[in-house]
Order: sequence, then structure tokens, then C-alpha cells
Amino acid sequence: MPRGDKGAYTDKQKRQAEHIEEGYKKRGVSEDEAEGRAWATVNAMTGGGKKSGSGRGKKVNKAPAKKGGKKGGKAAAGRSVAARSASAKKAARTRARKK
Repeated sequence: MPRGDKGAYTDKQKRQAEHIEEGYKKRGVSEDEAEGRAWATVNAMTGGGKKSGSGRGKKVNKAPAKKGGKKGGKAAAGRSVAARSASAKKAARTRARKK
């Protein structure tokens, strides 16, 4: 199977990756980067493609899908209102420039 072939993934894994990718795109991540991150998350959660026989029946680790929100919240909580505001304004300018 060539690299990048998603044939070994179940329909559920493909749906998960698509949904995760959409979330990244909404946050301003590029198409290619969003797809790569989405599949990396699915792989971390499920251990890769599940259609081949030996890997079936293993538990799904949901921690990688929840990690991003928790990380962001902790980082922002320790900063002042002014610092968070400045960071948000800078991010908005960057997104507008890259459009």
C-alpha cells in the first residue's frame, strides 16, 4: 500500500479525520496542515488503520482529541488580559494578511 493511501482505515476513522480537519480549517489552519494534523490525531487515538485483522478490537484513546483545548486554556489562564488581547489582535492581523 503506497504512502498516503487511506484504504486501511474504517469509515468511522475517515469521518473522524474529516470532522477534525474541518475544525482546524475553521481556526485558520491551511488545507494541507489541517489534513495532516487530523490524520495524526486519528492515528494517535486508534493506532492507525483498523481494517487489517490483527489490530481490531483495541480501545480508542480519546486523550489526543481533547488535548488541544486543555492546553490552550491553561496557557491563556496564566496571562494578563492585556497580553491575551494583544495576542488575539496579532493573530487576527496575521490571518487577515494571509487570506
